[in-house]
Amino acid sequence: MSSIIRFDPFRDLDRLTEQMMFGGGRGSPRSFPMDAYRRGEEFFVHLDLPGVDADSIELTAENNMLTVSAERRFESKEEDQVVIRERPQGQFTRQLLLGESLDTDRIEANYENGVLTLSIPIAEQAKPRRIAVGGVGEKQMIEGTSRRG
Repeated sequence: MSSIIRFDPFRDLDRLTEQMMFGGGRGSPRSFPMDAYRRGEEFFVHLDLPGVDADSIELTAENNMLTVSAERRFESKEEDQVVIRERPQGQFTRQLLLGESLDTDRIEANYENGVLTLSIPIAEQAKPRRIAVGGVGEKQMIEGTSRRG
């Protein structure tokens, strides 16, 4: 019978610290890492969800709060002899507060290679626009941005 035996005192210390401070046992769910950035007229969010079935991913947007939920499960069989179980399992949730400048009605989501990519357009009312100023003589154009109050 082959097995994996590995001794790493620092990893074991990290795991013990996590259990004591955060109450998380081995394989307990955590939040998933993300990157977020603006490119042109869109805002992008990439969330790492390795090993998650696309059918378990749920996105909800309410009052500028975007909630991403997903589930990862490893169902062991009765004859399995689990030697190491370090990968987090269970329900994962992450909430993102979206600014008023984003159009939450037009969010697009794509899940590929374990990465969930969200594309959120900048709302039309948040984009800069040119405003004509009338007065004596010629009209002048001044660039401005409108904001909701």
